[in-house]
Amino acid sequence: MTTALPSAAMGGHRTLTVAALTATYMQAVNISLPNAALPHIQGALSMANDEVGWVFSSYIAASAVVMSVTSWLAGRYGRKAVYQVSLALFALGLMLDTMATTSLQFVLARILQGAASGPLGPLSLAILLEVQPPARHGRLSLMWSLCFLLGISSGPGIGGWLSEYHGWRSIFHVSLPITAFIFLAMALLLREKRAARPQPFDFFGLVTFSIGMIGLQMLLDRSERLEWFASTEIWIEASASVLGFYLFIVHVLTTKTHFLRTGLFKDRNLVLSTVISFALGFVLLPTLALTSPMLEELLNYPVDTTGLMTVPRGVALVATMLITSLVPGQIDYRHFMLGGMALVVYANWMMLGYSPAMDWRPVVEAGLLQGGGLGMLIPALGKAAFGTLDPKLRPEGSALLNLSRLYGSTIGIAVVQIFFYDNTQAMHVALARDLTPYRAVAHIAGSIAAPGLAALNDMVTQQSAVVAVIDQFEILMFAMLIVSPLVLFLRKPRPAT
Repeated sequence: MTTALPSAAMGGHRTLTVAALTATYMQAVNISLPNAALPHIQGALSMANDEVGWVFSSYIAASAVVMSVTSWLAGRYGRKAVYQVSLALFALGLMLDTMATTSLQFVLARILQGAASGPLGPLSLAILLEVQPPARHGRLSLMWSLCFLLGISSGPGIGGWLSEYHGWRSIFHVSLPITAFIFLAMALLLREKRAARPQPFDFFGLVTFSIGMIGLQMLLDRSERLEWFASTEIWIEASASVLGFYLFIVHVLTTKTHFLRTGLFKDRNLVLSTVISFALGFVLLPTLALTSPMLEELLNYPVDTTGLMTVPRGVALVATMLITSLVPGQIDYRHFMLGGMALVVYANWMMLGYSPAMDWRPVVEAGLLQGGGLGMLIPALGKAAFGTLDPKLRPEGSALLNLSRLYGSTIGIAVVQIFFYDNTQAMHVALARDLTPYRAVAHIAGSIAAPGLAALNDMVTQQSAVVAVIDQFEILMFAMLIVSPLVLFLRKPRPAT
């Protein structure tokens, strides 16, 4: 039986609980906070369209890498020390975000901010479970998950409103006093805790896996700009990715100890849930990354309105997740997984009907359905993953699920960016070719003045971009469709005890 912290016994447990939940929300909201503010950020930093994905993927990838080593860091240097250093670096990243004058500076600041956020989520959950009695652990875990998802979902709405009325730098300023409150609460109330004998950590496995993932991420992010394998840089990134994954696989097969234990991959439900979690991440953030630019740049919605139009998706996600989590354990969770996937697929199918002539209703309706589907899928996925897993492996299994979702989001953003620009160019050529019955470019140029020709080109470009965005929603729809049959291979839930 666990006991609460001495400080918690004196009433500080409430403050620690609020601080830990606030840290979880702050870590998550900063993933999507720049989403609706992208036009202001691009204009201020002269950021090219193909660099927009770095705003999200740099933060997420850095967070995933550091999250993997959080347990070892806390055991080696102390939980409180790691937590406070992370908060201090997070605040430094926020300030560097506001001071950036170029896109490179901004991305580097986002990398620092993301790396510092990595330990905040898992350590916040550990603190919550320690300062509260075991009877509340289930409820606290649910609250922690809700805070994380609410942060991602509410980020565009908050960021859009702040950037429209207070400038884009305000979206980072607002997190500074929150960080200060969390730092002060932990400094005064949290007792230090570290492992008596720190466990060895598989740094070689983490480094090789990270090299493979980062190389793949850079390959996808940079290939469109550098014309794929015509560039030496792309060859270097591809080689680094292949080498990293090769060394990691060999390392896993030839050693007994590595940062992802082989016991995890012997559980069928966890393996299948990890694949589904990757697809969930592939849909979750790329949908936001596509919707806001489409509304702002192609349909000319104000930034604050764009942010507000994403709010119903987040409300539906959190509400449905809360309701699904309260369903009795005797009910088969696989029905909720299939229902959630069906809603997500149907919502993305609705997005295929987007057009420049639509109003706000199709966006809100599709967002509500997709949010509801994700809210059903996420808690059911957790039950599937841990229903048959050895309790000793659950902390590592939880980390594996989180990593798969985060890397799914980074890869998803990169993939939709690549296809978006390819499809935009292809559609522009196809539409421009058919502007006259004779398909004569010389005839058009000779009969339209330069301003009119420029306006015509802008209209064709806009139409091409709208078609390209819709094509990306189709990719996200098929990503969820492909993994849907895996639900049929999940083991039946154990009888409730």
